Parts: sequence; C-alpha cells; structure tokens
Amino acid sequence: MFKRRKPLSYAQMWTEMFYPRSGWKRASKYVLHRLRRLPDQPHRVARGWACGIFISFTPFFGFHFMGAAALAWLIRGNILAALLGTFVGNPLTTPFIALTSVGLGRWMLGVEGKFTPHLIFDEFTRAGSELWNNLLAPLSAERTAHWDQLLQFNEQIFLPYAVGGVLPGLAVSVAAHYMTVPLIKAYHRHREKQMAERIARAKLRRERELAERERPES
Repeated sequence: MFKRRKPLSYAQMWTEMFYPRSGWKRASKYVLHRLRRLPDQPHRVARGWACGIFISFTPFFGFHFMGAAALAWLIRGNILAALLGTFVGNPLTTPFIALTSVGLGRWMLGVEGKFTPHLIFDEFTRAGSELWNNLLAPLSAERTAHWDQLLQFNEQIFLPYAVGGVLPGLAVSVAAHYMTVPLIKAYHRHREKQMAERIARAKLRRERELAERERPES
C-alpha cells in the first residue's frame, strides 16, 4: 500500500520527516485520504486513528508506532489507522504538544523551577548524551557512567511529559474519534452510491447491446 517504486535513501527519509517533498498540506491530505479508504468498519478505523493521536502526546519517541499498534490491538481498533494517527505528532506539532504536556505535568506534579521551551530541548540533549556515554562506558576505560542528568531529565521533563500528556491526549483523540466516524461513513455511502451507479450504467449498456443484437435485420 505504501511501497515506493524507488526506495528513499536514509538522507531523503530524514529530510521527509521534517519537510515532506510535497509539503505538509498535501502530506496531510494524503494521510486523510488513506484513512477514509481503509477497508474496515468506521468505528474500528476511528478507534485506531484515536490511538495513534493519543500516543503522539507521550514522550516515548521512537516507540510511537509500536505503542499505537499495541493500543489499537487492545481496543480492537484498526492498526493501520493507528499508524497513520501518529502522523499528528510531526515536527511541526510536537513542540506545541511538548510545551502543553510538560507544562501541565509540572503543574500537576508540583515540579518547581524555571520552565522555558529551551529547557525541554536542553534536557533531552543532555539526557541523550549521558545515555550514550553510559552505553559506551563498559567498552572504554576512559569513560565513567553517570546518572545525574538522566535523573534530572526524568524529574523535570519525562515524568511531567508522561503525566501531563494524558489529559490533552485523551481530549484530542476522543474528539478525533467522534469526528472521524461520520466522515468515514459519509465516504463509504458516497463510494456505495458511485458503485451502484456504475453497476446500473453497465447493466443498461448491456441491455442495449443485447437489444441491438436481437433486433431483426431489415
């Protein structure tokens, strides 16, 4: 369904993640077009779509696909729709999702301290560097494992992100579910009407051909 004739290189895949070649507007239309054409019941497609959106509000980057698929499987949603739903968490929307989720989570957990948009990026960068250093520490005598940045990251960003993303994630995913069901139903009705019209035209054309064959020659 999504296979390309010429596979993208790793550099092209990385670029497409931040700015699709066709632009974000056309990419969004493509995702919605694929969503409504999925061969499944509207409620199952909508549940899967909602799962993908909800997972996009979590800080488990790199595991959104697996998380969305697992959640869709648990509630009997369409897994492919769940994968499409993770598109909501793209490089354009993730900064706003992160700011909302982390800010709400810090308020809910009572985390004190200065909070700015740069803090999220800095904490992710420092935690990633320390994690990489700890992974390489057993392989090098010059490296020593440290956990202070990871502990600070968990307290300041990760845990607030995980807690604060639940409410907005639920709100947006539930709203998306109830908006998606009637849209998919309307699309299915439109497709059925088109198919019925095609069958009727084909039947009429066939009847005309038979009538012409049975018409006596003068």
